[in-house]
Amino acid sequence: MARKSDYGQFCPIAMTAEILAVRWTPLVIRELLCGSHRFSDLQRGLPLMSPSLLSTRLRELEFAGIVERQPAENGKGHDYYLTEGGQELRPIIEAFGLWSQKWLDHEYTEEHLDPSLLMWDIRRTVDCRFMPEDKLVSVEFELHGFKSKQKRWWLMFDHGEADLCNKDPGHEVDLFVKAHVRDLTEVWMGKRRLDDATRDGSLVLEGSLPQVRNFPKWFSLNMYAATAPQTNPEVVVSA
Repeated sequence: MARKSDYGQFCPIAMTAEILAVRWTPLVIRELLCGSHRFSDLQRGLPLMSPSLLSTRLRELEFAGIVERQPAENGKGHDYYLTEGGQELRPIIEAFGLWSQKWLDHEYTEEHLDPSLLMWDIRRTVDCRFMPEDKLVSVEFELHGFKSKQKRWWLMFDHGEADLCNKDPGHEVDLFVKAHVRDLTEVWMGKRRLDDATRDGSLVLEGSLPQVRNFPKWFSLNMYAATAPQTNPEVVVSA
């Protein structure tokens, strides 16, 4: 795959930008750094990216020596992994987020709110160590403020692993989590404290007392939450 030079410069910054400063490419690398290797998992982290464009970006990254394809463990198709050079992009990609937290306005408009991405991110950051390994635990999330087909989600914890569904898996629910998608996003991103959200009722936990108390232990926040500017809970309006 021949790559057309965008800048026509020998400058290393320009040559790197020809690869990284391409629409969706940093987010594809973000997903690979977060541990997504199957094409379907990459899609779940990039729900607004078309499959054809994702395929194109993966081929471009493979040509650049950043991504390599390996036979899938199930013998069907390929999985995608970062090469050594691709792994060394981690501090660069993470620096994007740190710079954003420091300098950009993070008032989430409706176009920023994506229940599918939020729940997928929550699923891959949960700490399964705080869930029993000898029984299945089902947690239902009811998100308000979005279309109905993305309103309910289920996290199932089973033998040290977490799975996410947006169709009722049919298991008895141990814990219900109810919130506006904006409120849950702000809590997960560290803009609001979890205890503030539960205290003012913008995030409601219902279920057995042990599971309610256990929620803050396994509900891990976004990696940038510690650097997020706090929203004043007194001026947050929940729908």
